[in-house]
Amino acid sequence: MTEDSAAPVTGHSPNALASVEAEIARACREARRDRASVTLIAVSKTFDADAITPVIAAGQRVFGENRVQEAKGKWPALTSVYPDVALHLIGPLQSNKAKEAVALFDAIHSVDRPSICQALAKEIESQKKSPQLFVQINTGEEPQKAGIAPGEADAFLASCRDTYGLTISGLMCIPPVDEPPAAHFALTAKIAARNGLKNLSMGMSADFATAIMLGATHVRVGSAIFGHR
Repeated sequence: MTEDSAAPVTGHSPNALASVEAEIARACREARRDRASVTLIAVSKTFDADAITPVIAAGQRVFGENRVQEAKGKWPALTSVYPDVALHLIGPLQSNKAKEAVALFDAIHSVDRPSICQALAKEIESQKKSPQLFVQINTGEEPQKAGIAPGEADAFLASCRDTYGLTISGLMCIPPVDEPPAAHFALTAKIAARNGLKNLSMGMSADFATAIMLGATHVRVGSAIFGHR
């Protein structure tokens, strides 16, 4: 499943960002949470600067991209104009892209194997730059999907810290497309809690309100803001 593939939105609306913000605020009220406890990541993958700039102008400052090369091609020019924008890598990371990823992104949501840990540790030390790191949990244990199996998460998180010296700030998950997401969000939150992790990257256009009810601190919303690709 890609980010937001199940979302019902069919086209971009000038009011789309405001509508998403209103829905996040409503979900926070229902969950008795502070709106400031949830970061909206506007997923801008496949969209060019002409589509992204109006969203920045509307006040959005955190964006998500799936691929290092795509982000490298469009974001340096944008961040030179809007230096307060934060960029999150929400798609898979290859070890040979770790250098570029650490240089470009403020957060990486897809730490999921020892080779990535090793490459990130090397670049964080070399560049003296520490992006926020999330470990991806494959809650459905889907063979075609990246991420650590839930039963292996505790050991992997320990190795991130003890073997590679990485500071992991939270967990990320993408539930199976054909299953209700709540159980997957709850499982991710449970793993995070027992490992002392405060951040939860979970929820997309179709289910971010449910994710907020279950503790999401970062929601990844693309089509509800930009429309379908």
